[in-house]
Amino acid sequence: MGAGQAQAATTWKIQSVWDAGTVGYDLFEDWCNGMEEKSGGELIFKCFPAKAVAADSNSLFDSVRSGVLQGMNPFTLYWSGKIPASVFLSSYPGGPDQPHQWDTMFYSLGMLEKTREIYKKFGLFYVGPIQHDANIIHSKTPVNSLEDFKGMKLRVPGGMVAEVFQAFGASTVSLPGSDIFPALEKGTIDAADYVGPAVNWELGFSQVTDYILFGPPGVMSIYQPVDLMDLTVNLRAWNALDPKLQQLVEDEVRIYSQKHYLTIQKRNVEAMKKFKDAGDTVSRLSQEDVDEWRRRAIPIWYKWANKDEDARAIFDMQIEYMMNDTVGYIDESDLEGVPGR
Repeated sequence: MGAGQAQAATTWKIQSVWDAGTVGYDLFEDWCNGMEEKSGGELIFKCFPAKAVAADSNSLFDSVRSGVLQGMNPFTLYWSGKIPASVFLSSYPGGPDQPHQWDTMFYSLGMLEKTREIYKKFGLFYVGPIQHDANIIHSKTPVNSLEDFKGMKLRVPGGMVAEVFQAFGASTVSLPGSDIFPALEKGTIDAADYVGPAVNWELGFSQVTDYILFGPPGVMSIYQPVDLMDLTVNLRAWNALDPKLQQLVEDEVRIYSQKHYLTIQKRNVEAMKKFKDAGDTVSRLSQEDVDEWRRRAIPIWYKWANKDEDARAIFDMQIEYMMNDTVGYIDESDLEGVPGR
């Protein structure tokens, strides 16, 4: 192009669900700030922390659909009430529990393409998953087995996760991350899940709880072991973008996913030392607990899978994968007599 013909940059406003000042938001902000240089000045990401433009999850979803924001960086599970299939787009109780399994399903087994078909119905484009971490539980009293959840007032995300905890006798409530500390401090809840050690340390959970619950060795969480975030954008904004910039954004999301995940894991190791130095005690569920957890969860899988055809389509991909011998989480005997199968 000749002088004076240079194309003006496209600017996208993108809001994350991370609170300002957390490692999660710092990482996302750094990534957004690098997009202008990586795109040769053609695309700018202006990012915002939680509640800066849209005050809550519902308004965040609507703001991206309407174009007030061009994009969002949410926990995918937040849309279980709007898009039932989303409960299967991030780890769920007893489901695939390794990050590489989720990347395999998205990028090798067709789940990304199906997800984009679903989001298109809402005027959205699902760019791709962002690996985050496992979710863990902080409690005021020790949890040494699944039986200890009976009668406990517990903060968890909604949807399937809440229903499985309810099956073990817990009373559940959904709260945004910024509301968890005061609820624990006031005693309106007994325990809370949120994300992993790094962010939970920054949110002050050690000041209001004494116990941390993990799964068996090598498994931080049995209820949300691979808590995925994503980048989702307004469909009109996406379609208006030059194809080479679309490809850049897709590639950068995959790169950022790895960077985000690995940085959080390093911070987790550091944070656990801080928790222990502060006097927090770690307890672990047994493999027997994991087996019982999955047994209770399987009927709830099918309940959610049968909410609509999109949820069923995603779930069918996953059940086939989980029954493959390379994964081997379940077999036919686990599904005998399950309602809705």
